[in-house]
Amino acid sequence: MQAGSKTDTITLRVAEIMIDELKLEDVTPETFDPDMDLVDEVGIDSMDLATVALVLRDEYAVRIDEDDYPKLTTIRLIATYIQNKLDAAAA
Repeated sequence: MQAGSKTDTITLRVAEIMIDELKLEDVTPETFDPDMDLVDEVGIDSMDLATVALVLRDEYAVRIDEDDYPKLTTIRLIATYIQNKLDAAAA
């Protein structure tokens, strides 16, 4: 289950970045539900996502295409997206 643990690590890091960048309170990376809808339940907008995407690009050296933003509605989906980009780059 090696791939799962890598994605889990990315999931926690994405949660951490979201919390830091968006100044979310009363939540930690460990308690942030990775399947919570970021737009409907957290209230982030496309500008917030663009900010987070830039931080993730710097951190993981992967480009998050703007066309993909609408699909990246949860932390788990973002982490899986990054993991897939990293896997593709390593292949």
